[in-house]
Amino acid sequence: MPCPDPFWKARVHDMALKPSVTGLCVGYELGNWRVADFADHIMEWLPEFVLTYSEIAGVNSANMVRLMRIAAKKTYETKKFSKRGEFGELLLHAAVRQIFDSLPAISKIYYKSATNDTVKGFDAVHVVGPPTDMELWIGEAKFYRSFSRAVKAVIKELHAHTKRDYLRTEFLLITGKIDPKWPHADELKKLLSEKTSLDEVFRRVRIPVFITYDSDCLDRHSSCSRLYCQDFEKEIREHRDLFEQSSPPSNLSIHLFLMPLKTKKALIIELDKRLRQWRGP
Repeated sequence: MPCPDPFWKARVHDMALKPSVTGLCVGYELGNWRVADFADHIMEWLPEFVLTYSEIAGVNSANMVRLMRIAAKKTYETKKFSKRGEFGELLLHAAVRQIFDSLPAISKIYYKSATNDTVKGFDAVHVVGPPTDMELWIGEAKFYRSFSRAVKAVIKELHAHTKRDYLRTEFLLITGKIDPKWPHADELKKLLSEKTSLDEVFRRVRIPVFITYDSDCLDRHSSCSRLYCQDFEKEIREHRDLFEQSSPPSNLSIHLFLMPLKTKKALIIELDKRLRQWRGP
C-alpha cells in the first residue's frame, strides 16, 4: 500500500533501547515552525486512516473527492473529536506507516456503531513484516500539551489494556472488523484466535505509543541548526527516560514516538481548518 511522500523527519531513532524511541520533527521554514505544511501532509493520510481496505482499493479519479469528504465527515462525527483525540490517532497512524512501513489492519472510525459513539480499545491496529512472521502493532496515542500528563494517562491505559480479559475481548472485536479482502486477513485472525496462547501473541506484538507535547526546545529555536538538532535529541532522550521511569508494562515490547510541538493549539487550528474545508456544509 503506497504512502504519501515523507514529511516529518526522524531526528532520533534508537531501536536498541527498551522501550525504543523515535523523535519526529517537522522543522522550520524562513524562521517559522512548519505547522501549516505539516497539517496539509497529515490530511493526505486521512482517507487511509478512516476508510476500509475495500474502499481504499476502489479509489479512482471519479470518487476520490467524495471519499475524502466522507473521511472528513466521519472524523468530525465522533465524540472524541470534541477533544481532538482523533488527531492523536491520525498522527499515530501516519507515524507507524511512514517509519515502519506497516499495513493498517482495520479502520476503527469506520466501525463506530452510531454517530458520536467512540470506539474503545487500542488507537491503532497495524501489522509489520511478512505474513508468515508478522508483528501486530496495537497502539496508544496521547495528543497533549503536557508531557507528564500524557505519560501518566498512557501508562494507566497500557496496564489496563494488556490484561488478559481485556486483550481477549479486544482481539475478538478486531477479528470481527477485519475486511475479508485485506491480504493478511486469515493470518491475523489465526494469530488473534482464542486458541493461540497470549505468550505466543506477545512474542509478535509491539505497542507503539505516540505522545505530543508543547516543547521548550522548539520554543527556543527558529531553524534546524546544528544546535537545534543537538537540543532536540537531548530533549527526546530525556523524555524517553522519564517514560521508562514511569513503569510501563515490562512484559511488552513498546516503541515510543515523541513529537514535540511548538504549540498544540497551533496544530489544532491548522488541522481543524482543513477538516472543515473537506467536510463541507
